Amino acid sequence: MSQKVADHILSRLREWGVDVVFGYPGDGINGLLAAWGRADDQPAFIQARHEEMAAFQAVGYAKFSGRVGVCTATSGPGGIHLLNGLYDAKLDHVPVVALVGQTDRSAMGGSYQQEVDLHSLFKDVACYLETVNVPEQLPNVLDRAMRTALSRRAPAVVIVPADVQALDYTPPGHAFKMVPSSLDLQGWSTVPDADALRRAAEVINAGNKVALLVGQGAAGARAEIEEFARLTGAGVAKALLGKDVVPDTLPYVTGSIGLLGTRPSQDLMDDCDTLVAIGSSFPYSQFLPEYGQARGVQIDVDPNMIGMRYPFDVNLVGDAAATLRALLPLIEAKEHAAERHEQIEKSVLRWWEVLARQAELVDADPINPQLVAHTLDPLLPDDTLLTVDSASVTNWYARHITMRGTMRGSVSGTLATMGCAVPYAIGAKFAHPDRPVVALVGDGAMQMNGMNELITAAKYRDRWFDPRLVVGVWNNRDLNQVTWEMRSMSGAPQFQPSQVLPDVSTAAFARTLGLHAVRVEKPEDVEGAWREALAADGPAVVEFLTDGSVPPIPPSATWDQMEATAKALLKGDPERGHVITRGIKAKLQEFLAGGDPQPRHDR
Repeated sequence: MSQKVADHILSRLREWGVDVVFGYPGDGINGLLAAWGRADDQPAFIQARHEEMAAFQAVGYAKFSGRVGVCTATSGPGGIHLLNGLYDAKLDHVPVVALVGQTDRSAMGGSYQQEVDLHSLFKDVACYLETVNVPEQLPNVLDRAMRTALSRRAPAVVIVPADVQALDYTPPGHAFKMVPSSLDLQGWSTVPDADALRRAAEVINAGNKVALLVGQGAAGARAEIEEFARLTGAGVAKALLGKDVVPDTLPYVTGSIGLLGTRPSQDLMDDCDTLVAIGSSFPYSQFLPEYGQARGVQIDVDPNMIGMRYPFDVNLVGDAAATLRALLPLIEAKEHAAERHEQIEKSVLRWWEVLARQAELVDADPINPQLVAHTLDPLLPDDTLLTVDSASVTNWYARHITMRGTMRGSVSGTLATMGCAVPYAIGAKFAHPDRPVVALVGDGAMQMNGMNELITAAKYRDRWFDPRLVVGVWNNRDLNQVTWEMRSMSGAPQFQPSQVLPDVSTAAFARTLGLHAVRVEKPEDVEGAWREALAADGPAVVEFLTDGSVPPIPPSATWDQMEATAKALLKGDPERGHVITRGIKAKLQEFLAGGDPQPRHDR
């Protein structure tokens, strides 16, 4: 039997080492689905509950594996549903390839059912976009999509009309207007030229107080970052997507930066005279040193992202690890490096005590949301993969979860879309079926789509060598992050018609799927519930009834933010009494913290 175009697509994916494709069926990809049946489900077709979730699963797979994530969907409605996940991949610089169906070529342009102008739909999000109109375009189109997604760290889209999928495959010949292709793609690295490195070293060597800001682009450069910090005495602050680049167990790592960040990170920026940003496009310049305060060096592999966010003196285009290896021999060891690290460590230890006091001593009704993350932190296995949704829970992850061992973590860092954590977790689980995965999610995201994807977790639970996939849910009956943004940025009280959520028990729903689940209503039960979920023999849901009036106080709240929040409360915010009481008590812990706290990872 002759090989069909759809057969060849799956064969080529296997040659690229693709082992799973996340998708949802539809008649626009019937040819591909039939080919999957002939191929004994290789690569494995992983059925999401919705095409958007399939795209998020591909993003999660790519983020935690470093390989291309692949997703598929039918034509009009399916392609439209993919968009949010593909934009997440674009903005967080993640390689994803989407295989999208289209109506038969003979019907195109005729307002046919489910026909959408897919090139217009995808032209902004895709780094490579092509329609396969004849078999001879393959394998080049698919190969270019894979290579371009990898090299540009972005989504690529291949559109295959339904009738083309069913055609006999014929390869491109040795002829005019034929484009052959090859598979090989070896690793590569980029290093700045010697003059740029010399100029960067001059800036760094001239400084006395060096601050490092690392983002996800610094992944794989841990050893080089540690050596740089040892030579210069630099403290290391982390953008949220770079939270897992270096462990929080290093004494000079100050944690996250920004609204979700730590006081030591803000102090580091406020006090430095030299800023070195590595693999980060952290957009909030108000949290960086004042203009004119510090000289700067930026390292980024993407020339398109260089020279942004801060007036850097030297911009180095290159791979983080390779560039640092070339730069380190030019860096002079500073005499006061060890002393500065001791000062930073004291600040960090004191901050950890503040966080512990805010989690353990601030009363809430019924559970302090900080306590949930604070209690989880020491229980996490050192090889955990953490996925986090866009919600107030992101604050508690950024501050209370400490990275150690080979732990990894990710969020929708730039798009900041809700609903990513559970599909991310499923993608991460297929990337590393031998490691525990924990998703931290708000009740809004669970009601949006997370509960549906629990069905997917239940469906595939037997595919994973390590059965642990834990979904922790903060149920505060409020779209809490937006509520706080309204208070602090708009000076508006909580608008209950838009903000209040129904109290739907995720745990009860999970039990209908045969998953281990518990609903926690008292603070004394938090630790036991986490332990129970982490010890379960399959996917588990642990739902905490938390208090939405506990404020996520920024490390250095501005006067405008405080004034706006006060005005919002005075305008009749229904939670004003609880917000004021808990806010004052939380802030008070910063003044009461003291003594000689132990390193947090030794608790």
